[in-house]
Amino acid sequence: MNKSFLPNDTSVSTWIWYPGDYEIWLSNKMQVRRTEREAVFPPLWRYYSPYPLVTFQTEVDIPEADDVKIYSEGSFQLLVDDVQIYGQPKSIKIPSGKHKISLKVYNQEVLPAIFMDGKYVKSNSSWVVTNEDKLWIDETGKAQQAGTPWMPVGTWNFNSPENKPSEFQLKTEPWNAKKVEKVGLSELIDFGKETFGYIKIHGLKGKGKLALYYGESREEALDSVKCETLDYLEFDGTQPETYTHHGSKAFRYVQVQADASVTYDSVSMLYEYLPLDYRGSFKSSDDLLNNIWDVSAYTMHLTTREFFIDGIKRDRWIWSGDAYQSYLMNYYLFFDSPSVERTLLALRGKEPVTAHINIIMDYSLYWFVGIYDYYLYTGDTKFIKTFYQRMKTLMDYCLGRRNKNGFLEPLEGDWVFIDWADGLPKTGEVSFEQMLLVRSLEAMAVSAEIASETEDQKLYQKLANDLKTKLFDVFWDEKENIMKHQRIDGKIQDIVTRYANMFGIFFNYFNEDQKQSVKNKVLLNDDVLQITTPYMRFYELEALCAMGEQKFVLDEIRDYWGGMLANDATSFWEKYDPKQSGKDHLEMYGRPYGKSLCHAWGASPIYLFGKYYLGVKPTKPGYAEYEIKPNLGGLQWIEGKVPIPNGDVSLYCSTNEIKLKASNGMGALIINSKSKPTSNYGNITILGKHQYQLKIQPNTPYHINYKAL
Repeated sequence: MNKSFLPNDTSVSTWIWYPGDYEIWLSNKMQVRRTEREAVFPPLWRYYSPYPLVTFQTEVDIPEADDVKIYSEGSFQLLVDDVQIYGQPKSIKIPSGKHKISLKVYNQEVLPAIFMDGKYVKSNSSWVVTNEDKLWIDETGKAQQAGTPWMPVGTWNFNSPENKPSEFQLKTEPWNAKKVEKVGLSELIDFGKETFGYIKIHGLKGKGKLALYYGESREEALDSVKCETLDYLEFDGTQPETYTHHGSKAFRYVQVQADASVTYDSVSMLYEYLPLDYRGSFKSSDDLLNNIWDVSAYTMHLTTREFFIDGIKRDRWIWSGDAYQSYLMNYYLFFDSPSVERTLLALRGKEPVTAHINIIMDYSLYWFVGIYDYYLYTGDTKFIKTFYQRMKTLMDYCLGRRNKNGFLEPLEGDWVFIDWADGLPKTGEVSFEQMLLVRSLEAMAVSAEIASETEDQKLYQKLANDLKTKLFDVFWDEKENIMKHQRIDGKIQDIVTRYANMFGIFFNYFNEDQKQSVKNKVLLNDDVLQITTPYMRFYELEALCAMGEQKFVLDEIRDYWGGMLANDATSFWEKYDPKQSGKDHLEMYGRPYGKSLCHAWGASPIYLFGKYYLGVKPTKPGYAEYEIKPNLGGLQWIEGKVPIPNGDVSLYCSTNEIKLKASNGMGALIINSKSKPTSNYGNITILGKHQYQLKIQPNTPYHINYKAL
């Protein structure tokens, strides 16, 4: 892959396809790779397929004749100015002047795609595509066409004819074992940390069987009866001496058992990864927090593959709730927009909508909120304009599953997840689901405006406002000044949980008095049902940071994520319970090694450190305007970079100085200081007691002196 290639760059040629189809095809291929003890374990939800027959079209006006090379994935019909060119030509000369070029491409095996490359005529994002021509021939033999639903083509970064979309593979690099240990008649190979890739056996000789037992832990790899993943290999003596197994797996340890008739010299691996730059960074005066950031970044990279997935060992699937957190972490680590787009499209699928995304009610809603945030961080409107109709039909499905009160309530086939928590009620009308629906409707209102659907925008905004009012009318307890969890058959249950209460803080749905009450009575109240998954700790700690509790949150991070490191974690887990010890940490779902020890939602410190300690967040789409509000949280100093479109914000902050430079956009640095700060550039204004603001211009190095509170 050429990371420098921009998908919307029309000066170069690239492979093009029907938008969203490549993502569906690739996700189908990826998600059936999950195995449990050699048994295929496909996803639980509906699969969609690419359109097997599509038509690509462009109109050109070229100053001279152009020799254009043609490459395709699939057989094609070529028309120039509505005249068919016979055969399957590998090149064509297009005369000077204005021309319309059309290719109808068929491919049932992968997906139809084309690559055209001339001096002037190039396949790129300027082309359009349709899956139904709506073309007919009149009695004179002339072609007629009206009402064809043309779409902008899909692209990624396949910018050479040899780099075919259907042959995409992640990159690999060789890794050697860190330790080899003889255990009985077997060898235990330790690669030193959680990893992902292909086992490679060197000096392989003989005829017979060889077994590979994989483990994220030593215990799992040595348990040949109950380990989650394994491979049984059989050799006939003709195999190459250097053998690379074709199936990629997640592991740190591998137990190798070989028949006496099979010998080998050593075992290594090919580490498999998506090549991305770590554009974000974080360091501080606390080495434990620095280690937590580093392991979080590695966890995030391991789970960023063709798509953002949840766990690399067990599921290897695309879950919308996990992916939503990955989008946010991505904005503070890679800022890789294509990975967000691919994942959103793979999750959405195609028409008709017959179930919630991942069959989970809240996961459909996270999908909308993910688009809302994608627009805020990137400023990209093309994605919304292209796929607005898919947003609308999914929202129609969600709205169609409301009850007579206008609330979402699980119907047959709906899975209400919320979180893995013992004793968490999920039946009836749950306030958390209604809050996510409000945010989703707000996302639809913003998207409808971008898509120039004025009436839709008015409708979705009204639905959002009305539902938000109803949410507070029903679930907000005026006496206790907190939000209740659940209503069943019209009766509010005397149950308080953290979920809607913490989302209401960072969605900014509560006023200041309500926020303070929720913070003290819910978030800081140990009697309220505790959260034990990094998944919801993400939001709990975000809500506390939004309330200025950075010092408290750092202690929580040290305890929770530091607790995993103290238990030999080299990537962060699906769940951590400090009350557990030993092998109990490995168990989940009633299986001794069911827990994922590398889970995307475990990497949330990346987001927290970037947004709430370095303090950088967009306030207008695409960082056209942004806020920088550093918070030391009791640390002596912090420094790092937050990626933004076409650059980054670089920051150092100690108890008495701030150094800052931003590539582009208009920033607002907000400083809490005992006295008025001074700066080498710009004018510092007073916002309130001990709070000051400095406007940040692009590409200007700022040095501010202040006195931390």
